Amino acid sequence: MTPTPLSLGLPPLSLAARRTRVLGVVRRDFAALRRSPIRMFEILFWPTVELVLWGFVTSFLQAQRVPFVVSFLLGAVLLWQVLQKASNEISIAFLEDIWSRNLLNVQVSPLSSVEYLVGLMLFSLGKVAFAVAMMAGLALALYGFGVGTIGVGLVPFMGVLLVLGWSLGLVGIAAVLRFGENAQVIAWSLVFVVQPLAAIFYPVSVLPAPLQSVAWFLPASHVFEGMRTVMAGGALPWDRLAWAAVINVGYLAGALALFGWALGHARRHGRLSRFGE
Repeated sequence: MTPTPLSLGLPPLSLAARRTRVLGVVRRDFAALRRSPIRMFEILFWPTVELVLWGFVTSFLQAQRVPFVVSFLLGAVLLWQVLQKASNEISIAFLEDIWSRNLLNVQVSPLSSVEYLVGLMLFSLGKVAFAVAMMAGLALALYGFGVGTIGVGLVPFMGVLLVLGWSLGLVGIAAVLRFGENAQVIAWSLVFVVQPLAAIFYPVSVLPAPLQSVAWFLPASHVFEGMRTVMAGGALPWDRLAWAAVINVGYLAGALALFGWALGHARRHGRLSRFGE
């Protein structure tokens, strides 16, 4: 007699069943990653190139005695990767379901949309943590920069950027659901649209006055301004982080609502069966 899988023996709406389905998404994506050396290479390649590039720039500035602290740029590069990869990884994971013609299978399975998204977020979190850990090791080995320079603010800074990245990724996914595969460029490039306003490598004060007002409503700008404050010897700006967290909650709620609307529209118009054709 064939044993019944654990997930089938649980009440469908129980916490244990939901956890099993979410972890199923994580295991599926991990299995695909483990069997693809190209995907493993991609996780490390671009972050490493960016770290080395900016490391050389900061070394040049130091050699020219430019009054700039090398750790500012390297810290910005590390935190920028958190935002970029959090957004791109969740978007690309969704796009891979389209490219493999698996999206319809996911939608007709017992897996709910929320469970599917939570699984994608957890898997992207693991990839972000792995990439940042590798970059931190390289920054220490090549340039003597340790992430401990950022201090206790590293955890809340990364948390704010993760949630913002997921929100941007959800907006990109919603665009693909609503407008079709032609809109997939939005899914992986949306994070670069906000990059100029995020004050990653320069303070918000550099921006024109109208754009400064917009930048303060972007959680990332508070994170990078706070990072520079801490690395310059100042106190962790909890007020900035609190405001960034409040904005983040609003953005994530809006992104989830937009995703739900776009998914409903795709279902009503029979678009899900046409993805990947």
